Amino acid sequence: MTSEAIQPDVPPSGTGCVECLDNGGWWFHLRRCAQCGHIGCCDTSPAQHATAHWRETGHPVIQSFEPGEDWYWNFSTEEAGSGPQLAPATSRPDDQPVPGPAGAVPSDWRSKLNR
Repeated sequence: MTSEAIQPDVPPSGTGCVECLDNGGWWFHLRRCAQCGHIGCCDTSPAQHATAHWRETGHPVIQSFEPGEDWYWNFSTEEAGSGPQLAPATSRPDDQPVPGPAGAVPSDWRSKLNR
């Protein structure tokens, strides 16, 4: 992982996917941009905002934003890896449901996942 792509002192943008929260969408799992802190939804989620963020900004490295997970992924090299601990918070709140956010997830959510 490149040092420019990982900025450990940058806090996350919030506790949920920025775009999903803005447009009433929902997510399955969350990913955090290691460069700017943007929180986006994973590729299994309907909108795939973490990947869209990489395509729009060129920020290649994400870290899982799920409790108990600290893995990194580099979109440019398609490689998993490790890196430094990022600024808090390091995951979504433990009481936030999966999928989330509460109240926005359709009852047939399983049929809407990307596989």
